[in-house]
Amino acid sequence: MAGVITASRPSWIAPFTGCSPRSFGTLVAQLRQKGADTVRRGRPWSLPLEDRVLLVTAYWRTNLTLRQLAPLFGVSKSAANRIVGHLSPLLALKPRRRFRKSTVLIADGTLVPTRDHTVAERSKNYRYSTNHQVVIDADTWRVVVVGRPLPGNRNDCKAWALSGDEDAVGRTTVIADGGYRGTGLVIPHCRERGQSELPAWKEEHNSSHRQVRARVEHAFAHMKTWKILRDCRLKGDGVHHAMRGIARLHNLALSR
Repeated sequence: MAGVITASRPSWIAPFTGCSPRSFGTLVAQLRQKGADTVRRGRPWSLPLEDRVLLVTAYWRTNLTLRQLAPLFGVSKSAANRIVGHLSPLLALKPRRRFRKSTVLIADGTLVPTRDHTVAERSKNYRYSTNHQVVIDADTWRVVVVGRPLPGNRNDCKAWALSGDEDAVGRTTVIADGGYRGTGLVIPHCRERGQSELPAWKEEHNSSHRQVRARVEHAFAHMKTWKILRDCRLKGDGVHHAMRGIARLHNLALSR
């Protein structure tokens, strides 16, 4: 059965990956170096690696069920499920380990509605969600770390340490919002008890802080154009792999 969507037609790449055909080719080459296309025992893959990668990104982008998506690539639902399970961990973004002394990072948490109640909890959006702590580079706007997902009822100050982000960034300067009190991150000035308003210089600092911190919100807005982050049906580590894979695609889109 012939599929409708194929990476051999470059016009399909940008809508489902958010990056240019050239960046997509670079991604596929990196996956080949990792051994994603090595010959394995048993039945060979029915799709070339380029089409398998496009299937996974299309799944994240559209959030169609695999029963709906598989016929568009000319494969069965079970084959599509195996492709997603095999490639999703390989597509995941690797956290950056080293930072220049002058680097400034921005951290924030975002909620991803997740149907697997073993990893999600009811949160302030009144849905079962997972809390994902994300760190971006303030200069390049690229995602550098995506922490392990935590139940959505965990507040950001606790999730920052439990997700692994705190260990990943080390002593690098990180700015965040007021929800990260006590974490050692650079947060806005807050009014003390009995203080009606902040001094002018503190208000000026807060204004500058908000302008810079808004960059992480723009990153979230771009990443959530992948609709799986609005209602994730994946179980177990699936939401973690999807979040990190989409972060990698976000970075690729910025490199165009």
